This record gives sequence, C-alpha cells and structure tokens, in this order.
Amino acid sequence: MPATGVRRLTTTLYGYAFLDDFVLLYPVYALLFADTGMSLWQISSLFALWSITSVALEVPSGAWADAVSRRRLLWIGPLLTAAGFALWVAVPSYGAFAAGFVLWGAGGALGSGALEALVYDELDHLGAADRYARVMGRARAARLAGTVVSLGLAGPVFAQGGYAAVGAASFLACVLTALTATRFPEHRVRPDTAGDSWATTLRTGLAQVRGDRAVRGALLLVPAVAAVWGALDEYTPLLVRDIGVAEATVPYLIMLIWAGVTVGSLLAGPAERLGPAGLATLLAGAALALAVGAASRSLAGIALVSLAFAGFQLAEVLADVRLQHRIDESRRATLTSVASLGTELATVATFGMYALLGTDLAHSTVFAVLAIPYAVTALALARARAATARP
Repeated sequence: MPATGVRRLTTTLYGYAFLDDFVLLYPVYALLFADTGMSLWQISSLFALWSITSVALEVPSGAWADAVSRRRLLWIGPLLTAAGFALWVAVPSYGAFAAGFVLWGAGGALGSGALEALVYDELDHLGAADRYARVMGRARAARLAGTVVSLGLAGPVFAQGGYAAVGAASFLACVLTALTATRFPEHRVRPDTAGDSWATTLRTGLAQVRGDRAVRGALLLVPAVAAVWGALDEYTPLLVRDIGVAEATVPYLIMLIWAGVTVGSLLAGPAERLGPAGLATLLAGAALALAVGAASRSLAGIALVSLAFAGFQLAEVLADVRLQHRIDESRRATLTSVASLGTELATVATFGMYALLGTDLAHSTVFAVLAIPYAVTALALARARAATARP
C-alpha cells in the first residue's frame, strides 16, 4: 500500500510541475505589452509589480499553508494565474496587465512552501521521507520539461492564432494544473495549529529559527545556494552571444545549459548521501567551473557553465532537503516560504550587483566574479563541518 501511495503522490506531483510551467505566454508576453503600446518604463513597472507581489505574499502565504489545507492552496493558485492570463488577452491594457501580474504573483506565492511541505509530509506519512530528494529533483526536471516544451510550441501556436491562441493555451494549462492539484493526497493532522491565524503560525515558526541553530543554518543555506545562479540564468543569452556565435545559435547553446540543469535535478536522489563536506566540495567545484567557463569565452566554456549550473541546481535541491529534514511539520510551509523570501531578496540584490559590475566589465567577467559567493559558501560549510567534528 505505501508503494501505491508514493506512486499516486509522485505521478500527481510530476504532472502538476510540468503543467505549472507549461505556459505558452512565457516567450511572448513582453511582446504583447509592447504591441499594446506600453512604454519601456511601463513594462519595467509591471515586472517590478510582479516581484513586489511575490515578495509581499511569500511568507504570509506559507504561514497560511500551515494553518489550512495545503492542497487547497495548490489548486487555488493556478486558478488565480489563469484569471490573470485571461485578463491580459481579453482586455489588453496597462490596468489589466498590472492586475494579471498581481494575480500571477499571488498564485505563485500560494504554491511556494505549500508544495514542498505537502510532498515531504505525505512521503513521511508513507514512511518514504528518504525519497524526498529524488522526488523533488524529478519534479524540478518536470518543470524544466514543461518550460522547454512550451517554448517549442509557442512559435507555431502564435503563428496560427496570435496572442489569443497562446493566451488560451496558457489559461487551459493553468486550469489543468488546478485540476491536477485536487488529486494530491493530504493526511496531515493539525490539532495544535488548526485554530491559529497565519500571523501566529509565522511567529512560532520564526521562534523555531531563532532557537535552533541547525534550522537557522539550513534556512540560510537555501538562498545562499539558489539566488546567484538563479539571477545569472537571466543573463546567459548575453554571455553566449559575447563568445561570437551567430544569433541563431544562441538558443541551442542555452538549451545545452538547461540540459545540464536537468541532469543536476535528476542526480538529487543519489547525491542525497552527500554530507556538509560533500556539499561544500560540490559548490566549490561548480564555482570553479563557472569562473573558468565564463572567463574562457568559448564553446568549451559554455559547456563548463552548463556543468556549473548542474552543480548549483543539485546543491539547491539538497539545501531544500536539509531544511525539510530539520523543521517541524506544523511550521514546514512557513519556514520554507521564509527561505524562498530570502532567495527572492538575494536574487534582486544579485540583479543590482550585476548591473553595477556590468557597467564597466564584460559579461564573462561578471559571471566569473559572481562565482565568488559560492566559493565563500563552500568555505563556510567546510568550516562548520570542521567545527562540528572538533571534540
């Protein structure tokens, strides 16, 4: 029976992850805004509104997920996103775009923290918590597959039906995501927190962070691993173009990089055995590959960047695993969302640092410089391991 339960959970999770990133609007929504007459300032303000919404709702939504049904939030979120996409296509205007981004940000925030918490607790309920790393690694690979397939289909669908067609396809994908979420099992019992408000849940969750050094370290490790490479991903087309390849070749090299990320996700299960020393070695090796690969400004260097991103993706999954193993079930979504908030803020800071450095330096040099935080994190992990081993 446990095997059947695990199969139902993972099948639902992989389908949910694929559909959640199967959004044909991804590569063209900026074009939609421009073609509607939005200025660059207006488009930038829309992106800022999206980020602000996500940051503002990240932690409250995680605390809410610990106080109510997590499955409920996982199907409500995609419906909010679907409503936003419908607004964009039905009444294209600045107000509709802004409302759509608020809905999309809110929908994403509802799922952040709730998904990881539900999956971990269901696996734990089935006596399979040790499979969490493998399962979440495959779920991330499913997300990547959803993104790649949507990018491949967006062109022909757009050519046939324009923004209305890609918008309708994205709306339908969101509805299917919500329907898939209703199939998630949920056996969590919350006798001690059922009447708590989200604010109470948040306060008690943060108290656990303050009172437990292991939880605090695991929580801080998530943004330390996830933020920088997550921001650098946005600049990889510029890095690739600077090595002198033709514009038409850039997408293929980007696919090479994302192939590495997918491999990193799939290695999460076997790599879960890595302790702090192994994780430190992984981060140091990935940092070295990033610095050398970016600085070489060659095709071989892009392959090294792909290898580095694979290492960072793997380390990100393992950091999440360490956090889930250390936090209490009743505060799991809350503290996972706190870690996600830290990642969001650190990512924004990395964007600012990139803009500052990129004013005077080549993209290859900026990539190499931004490998340094990973070397520092690896050193901190190694020193913490040595301090723990000391009698």
